[in-house]
Amino acid sequence: MAENKIFAGPRVRRIRNAQGLTQTAMAEALSISPSYLNLIERNQRPLTVQLLLKLASVYKLDLDELRGETSDNIAELRAMFSDPLLSGELPGDQELIEVAEAAPNVASGILKLYRAYREQSSRLKDLSGLLAEEGHVTALSGARLPVDEVRDVFETRPNYFEDIEIAAEAFHATLAPSDDLGGTLKEWLRKTHGMSVRILPVHVMPDLRRRFDRHSMRLFLSERLSLQDQLREIAMEAAQIAFHEALAKELDRLSLSTGEARRIARFELARYAALALMMPYGAFLSAAQRLKYDLSALAARFRVSFEQAASRLISLQRPGAATVPFFLMEIDSAGNRLRLSGAQGFPKARFGGSCPKLNVYSAFAQPGQVLAERADIFGGGGFLVVSRTVEGPQAGFGERVRRTAMLVGCDASHQAETVYGESPLTTVAAGTACRLCERQGCLARAEPPVTRPLGLDEMVTGFSAFDFQ
Repeated sequence: MAENKIFAGPRVRRIRNAQGLTQTAMAEALSISPSYLNLIERNQRPLTVQLLLKLASVYKLDLDELRGETSDNIAELRAMFSDPLLSGELPGDQELIEVAEAAPNVASGILKLYRAYREQSSRLKDLSGLLAEEGHVTALSGARLPVDEVRDVFETRPNYFEDIEIAAEAFHATLAPSDDLGGTLKEWLRKTHGMSVRILPVHVMPDLRRRFDRHSMRLFLSERLSLQDQLREIAMEAAQIAFHEALAKELDRLSLSTGEARRIARFELARYAALALMMPYGAFLSAAQRLKYDLSALAARFRVSFEQAASRLISLQRPGAATVPFFLMEIDSAGNRLRLSGAQGFPKARFGGSCPKLNVYSAFAQPGQVLAERADIFGGGGFLVVSRTVEGPQAGFGERVRRTAMLVGCDASHQAETVYGESPLTTVAAGTACRLCERQGCLARAEPPVTRPLGLDEMVTGFSAFDFQ
């Protein structure tokens, strides 16, 4: 019977290099000559079945290591070379297969470099769009990342998902939890799906907030999470099981273009579903109206964090049972905007959110304090803005605390409906962004407006770093 022959020279060479062996040493162990091994590594001689078994026996190898795992690399390389920049370089897939087979580490390195190139292109496109919005014309362009597509969708649409809300209320009613929703959810997971929840110490799970082990059916949570965040993780797991169909329907309605974008959006919808389960729509709406949207009181009433209560508040837009259309922005101490969302979409055009005079940027100097004021936006109207810092996972000794700041706002016409409008508020004159704001004499101005020439006068200067006519 003819022997089955396998040409796998590059993989044999990788195994030898991984073992730190010379060709002579490996050939001796395999009972073949060094010259024969050299021919094998150059794909000029095949690996017979007998030699394949000898390799597996001597070096304790899984035969899959010799079969190769290059299909993923080939698919990614094919996608890379479909880029208009490279589309004319290859006549077919054979060269891709040869590269992936002969040098998989090189192929992986090329793919990492291409991903970095695409990310930089995306950032340049973002910069191009920003400059164009502020009056500059640029020729920069590039592909957007899946996360940018998801952010655009969630920032511009109302933060309300009807199917998830209905499913969450129905599921909450069947659970009939008392004061311990977390305990009720754990019991439901155990009884219906044989799933247990364990809290792991930092040294066991130092870099993860959660991990689900499908083999043992255990959900592991980090002890660094607050009790409220642990509850959200448990609620997310239950929501993805209990109303999977509702999540799938809402995900399909977003019409995202890639699988990666869908995975990111599915996670965001699961977070939304968890909050809907922790704070059922009807009960939360009723409490919010009675408490006049006092976020601290709402957090205490539902045993959630300030951040969770704020995130839930901007979703109260059910037809026939809507409330004040709040919006939300979260930033870090460097001013990076991490999240924008709103009951009717985030009002970028009217509110912006980039003005350093807003109290969300001052919140870091007063951690844990709720700051409320009226912001009169140049050309955009007035807004009630409420800001507070929120803490991330518990930091260990020597680690920097993760602290962000959240701003919850609404049109100033609703100010009297809230607890924050019961006493006189400080009014701050702000703008959407320095490049678009023509407010004169602003001490916080960081850039000149694109609509006005600079007023360069050797005899007279104002307090602003950029005086203009």
